[in-house]
Amino acid sequence: MIDTHLFRDGMALLGGAVNVITTDGEAGRFGFTATAVTSVTDEPPTLLVCMNRNSFAHPHFKKNGVLCVNVLRSHHQNISWDFANRDLTSEERFARHDWLTLETGSPVLEQALVGFDCVISDMHDIGTHTVFYCEVKAAKVSSEGAGLVYFNRSYHSLGDVSSMQKAS
Repeated sequence: MIDTHLFRDGMALLGGAVNVITTDGEAGRFGFTATAVTSVTDEPPTLLVCMNRNSFAHPHFKKNGVLCVNVLRSHHQNISWDFANRDLTSEERFARHDWLTLETGSPVLEQALVGFDCVISDMHDIGTHTVFYCEVKAAKVSSEGAGLVYFNRSYHSLGDVSSMQKAS
């Protein structure tokens, strides 16, 4: 079996978009920072989101059954830190930023590069995490800005939506 530290060092070299995953509903309003997000299929539009089962917010996401994947812009490092900071309450995390809702009622970050509003359609536990399969019900897409990625244990800016649209 591969050494856990070697695996983590290798995964640090697999860059990923930085996202804040949010939920709201009967169990309350919660969120966390994640890079473990990917598309599964476009028929129906479905995303995969991985969450540590030891997270204080885990049972709330399961109970609410909805979530929003908020893809952060390059200048949103502070938002990523807020939702990764264990010293902040959920109320403090949300109070620092502006939110709206779409179809499911999950918080959508007003300034997100993209907000994918989803219903959790299935979930599986593996190792320390739950894999949520999330059917996208609505989306808010920005027409400008660069993305925030996490690579080699630090933040980086990637691309610019407005320049990509001009090139196409």
